[in-house]
Amino acid sequence: MSYLVIAIKVFVFISILNVWFFRFGNPTDWRGGNAISMRDEFEVYGLSESVMYMVGFLKVLSASALLLSIWFPFAAVPSASLMALLMAGAVGMHLKVGDPLKKSLPAFSFLVLSVVIIVYHL
Repeated sequence: MSYLVIAIKVFVFISILNVWFFRFGNPTDWRGGNAISMRDEFEVYGLSESVMYMVGFLKVLSASALLLSIWFPFAAVPSASLMALLMAGAVGMHLKVGDPLKKSLPAFSFLVLSVVIIVYHL
């Protein structure tokens, strides 16, 4: 397997865990609207706390499966597809609330990285 694809998978895994476990309650430049925390951000998008936890679970699950796909390649396409879908939704939410394009850059970047993983494994 290409070292670049392995690096992408590790990067996505670490980044998703960072966002959902370590920066969950902290402000960042990338939060939607004027949100301070993840809860605030989902509120800005008009989404419930239940949806927030479901999205978080799916992103962590997908990122974990991406990491495992280094050793179990059959998991790469399904997990990267789920991640791409979730990131497309994140970009859509930023657009929905009228955020500057800069705020959707991380989600768009992870969408592109997920597509790279899918294409590599097809």
